[in-house]
Amino acid sequence: MLSEAVQDYLKAIYKLSRAPDAPTMVSTTLIADRMAVSAASATNMIKKLAEMRLLEHRPYQGVELTPSGTKMALEIVRHHRLLELYLRQALGYDWDAIDAEADRLEHAISEDFGDRIDEALGFPTVGAHGEPIPTKEGDIAEPDYARLSELRAGQRACIRQVSDRDPELLRYLDRNGLILGTEVRIAEKAPFSGPLRLHVAAGGEQHIGLEIAEAIYVDVID
Repeated sequence: MLSEAVQDYLKAIYKLSRAPDAPTMVSTTLIADRMAVSAASATNMIKKLAEMRLLEHRPYQGVELTPSGTKMALEIVRHHRLLELYLRQALGYDWDAIDAEADRLEHAISEDFGDRIDEALGFPTVGAHGEPIPTKEGDIAEPDYARLSELRAGQRACIRQVSDRDPELLRYLDRNGLILGTEVRIAEKAPFSGPLRLHVAAGGEQHIGLEIAEAIYVDVID
């Protein structure tokens, strides 16, 4: 059994390595920032994970998960995303609360319990925030979505995934109807990193800043 701290680091490193435009090697600075610890603490854990052969560490370059580390990280990610979806669909948790709750539960459930949640939900492939759910065998289909911020004026798209990093962002998106499956059109895109004016298919318009648009991932319709 891996400790909760080891599991948290493996999940964080995996997610950092799969972020858009992520470098091949994940830096110690990025890991420390994601884990909200000092660089020294992150370095100590990195050394421990390297000794366990769960990652490779190259000084001054960063770290990369080994196949064993990736497999373990995907198991944790699978449990987390299944729990998020179960909390949302079966228990009615708010969109912005499920990440923190799943963080607390993911270390406690067994593989059998995870399989039962999977079956109860109908074997979903996509999580509550639109992220792919790894299979029990450790396979994952990473979608090739565009960021909403990358679209040009006049383009239409369907929201498929949102960042789960900020609960306040999720509350904002929920209040304004910018949820998974919503179709939007870029009515206007201000220059110099200015805001976007969106026409939302469900009705009305929304003005959102570039930072918010970068946290929304979409399928371009035309």
